[in-house]
Amino acid sequence: MRSMLKFIQTFFVRPLQTTLIALRALRRNKLRSSLTALGIIIGVASVVTMVAVGNGAQVKISSQISALGQNLLLVFAGSRHSGGVNSGLGSASTLTPADGAAIIREVSEVVAISPEDSTSAQVIANGRNWSTTVKGESRDFLQIRDWKLASGSMFTGREVASASKVAVIGSKTANELFGPLDPVGQNLRIKNIPFVIIGLLQSKGAGMGGNNQDDCVIIPYTTAMKRLTGDKYLRSINVAISRSDRMESAQNQIASLLRQRHRLSEGQENDFNIFNQKEIADTVKSVTRIITLLLGAVAGISLLVGGIGIMNIMLVSVTERTREIGIRIAVGAQPGDIRLQFLIEAVSLSFLGGLTGVLAGMGASKLVGMVAGFQAVVTTGSIILAFGVSSGIGIFFGFYPAHKAAALHPIDALRYE
Repeated sequence: MRSMLKFIQTFFVRPLQTTLIALRALRRNKLRSSLTALGIIIGVASVVTMVAVGNGAQVKISSQISALGQNLLLVFAGSRHSGGVNSGLGSASTLTPADGAAIIREVSEVVAISPEDSTSAQVIANGRNWSTTVKGESRDFLQIRDWKLASGSMFTGREVASASKVAVIGSKTANELFGPLDPVGQNLRIKNIPFVIIGLLQSKGAGMGGNNQDDCVIIPYTTAMKRLTGDKYLRSINVAISRSDRMESAQNQIASLLRQRHRLSEGQENDFNIFNQKEIADTVKSVTRIITLLLGAVAGISLLVGGIGIMNIMLVSVTERTREIGIRIAVGAQPGDIRLQFLIEAVSLSFLGGLTGVLAGMGASKLVGMVAGFQAVVTTGSIILAFGVSSGIGIFFGFYPAHKAAALHPIDALRYE
């Protein structure tokens, strides 16, 4: 019976008494305790916010890449160099509609293509005008881009072959020109050439680079080349592949085919560029992951500073309460009780600071997301990490002051003035 009482006294009663003493000590110095916890609060809030912003940016960029379409390869003409000036991708005269026809005919993994010839133009309709992007595409463009129609229909292969003056209009352009009216069946003029609107696209939102994908007019690429731009060469070719695991094989086959068609000798550089959507997505994810880690690491520095603040205050507290420690030891407190008391004080500050910091970080994440124009993603992992680190900091930086307090000699402590 005596051993049972001793066990309860050692493992339940004394730790509970020590915890109550530690909490009373914190309550006696509310302002100092609050300021000490502030460092942890700022640190945890910064970590949660920065990681959430990084995750949100990654999700937004990934969704923009996915909006390009599924299993997509982008074949661009090379860049044109003149007088030391590089005109950029798609500016060279290398890709032709015949190249596109050869790709879908000879590469078995290709299920659809859309040769592209685009330009900027002022379009006029319904007594209004609007500057927008006019894209010349094939009938399969919407299938490749996984883009739905809100009303009307896409132009047909026959209309592409005959360079018909038909157009499918984006929701942003339609709103600017027609307001709430349904544009299908209406006429618009592009460079004084009349077109009949046969389809209205569903809204797709921002694309890569932040450009508004809904601000466009899509016409047959043959019409664009013959009636608008006068180009004989394409800017790019959109290529849809049957399966994601065939992307690399298809890319190699297309590169080999185009080199053969363009009569490029061995060792001669490609006069075209092929971008793999999966490679783009993987690269973006890798970059944003690194940025998120960097943001989290920078924010984590403030957690370290907060931990140092806790240690500093606890050391001051040990010095101020030397006589109190001496009295406790004199009336029977063990060094382990003293050590536990100061550890509880440090961990309590860290715990409460971590909890408050998580809540503050979640609020700040929403605010930053609203300002930045995308949703910051607060993950359970980032909360657990920030909270766990803050609690660990309390133990780590609180241990030395607690050990120093426990090591005080009771006689010296009682004599301390």
